[in-house]
Amino acid sequence: MQTFHLFISHSWNYSDAHDKLVKLLTAHPDFSFKNFSVPPHNPIIGAQTDKELIEAIENKIRPCSAVLIMAGMYSTYSKWINKEIEIAKRMGKVIIAIKPFGAERISNVVREAAHAECAWNTNSIVSAIRLHTAV
Repeated sequence: MQTFHLFISHSWNYSDAHDKLVKLLTAHPDFSFKNFSVPPHNPIIGAQTDKELIEAIENKIRPCSAVLIMAGMYSTYSKWINKEIEIAKRMGKVIIAIKPFGAERISNVVREAAHAECAWNTNSIVSAIRLHTAV
């Protein structure tokens, strides 16, 4: 089974969404992934400046086959989510927007950057990853 390398872009203010997404993906019986994201419990250490932090995030995204972005409206205003989108686009990475559970609207910034949008359910997310990262 292929192991997908994923970077999950999210706001630390909404880190519970990151954790729930990881649980959804982990629960899928036929899907394997390695998580390259930067959750609050495992921050990047040693970056003293924004430039150093951007370089560290680039190193996290570089080996990934897709960048998953929580597409809540807060994403529009998040400096770091926007930086991660810029990095992913520059590196030619697949960007998948995930609509928050129960949300009617998503961030236009994320929508415009995304190769695909998917619903907040395991099969939708896994299908989007498989479809858009096919080799």
